[in-house]
Amino acid sequence: MNLKRVKDLMVSLNNYGTIDEDAMLLEALKELEASTTTVGPEGQPPRAVLVQNGAGEIVGQLGHLDFLKVLEPKYNLLGDLDILSRATIDPEFLEQMVELLGFWQGSLENQCHRAVSIEVKWVMRPVKESLDAETSLTEAIHKMIMWQSMRALVTERGEVVGVVRLTDLFREVSDCMKRNHQRGQDK
Repeated sequence: MNLKRVKDLMVSLNNYGTIDEDAMLLEALKELEASTTTVGPEGQPPRAVLVQNGAGEIVGQLGHLDFLKVLEPKYNLLGDLDILSRATIDPEFLEQMVELLGFWQGSLENQCHRAVSIEVKWVMRPVKESLDAETSLTEAIHKMIMWQSMRALVTERGEVVGVVRLTDLFREVSDCMKRNHQRGQDK
């Protein structure tokens, strides 16, 4: 029986890069790159940087996709793309909208030049999801699926102590399935 808890899989907050919400995007990118030298419980480096407000509270995150989205500022004209994709909007319709609005005009060099001086608070994804460190892995998996989230903050007594990532939960499920398969063959 697996009695692991979220705290057993989380990446400590000390191993995650953090950046102030008023910092520029280039600073966040450098922090993300620096944090890739640290690893989680299964050897995977963080793939996001956490954003904190002036009081030091974690209020957002920036992952790889967020850094790429900022290169196209017109995406916000479509609204929340995560919600649209889950709402079964026809992909062809979305593609036509993207074409009509003239997305991705200009060179990559020009887009990157513009992006380096954007403040983090304008492109971060707010962090809304958190799990208590004592949460069971089955409950954590359920919530991550419901939230459609790649990561969630882990708290102890209301204080953020780490991050649990979808990749670590997936690895735990994968290992569990293989162990159970092996046990079945050993009988």
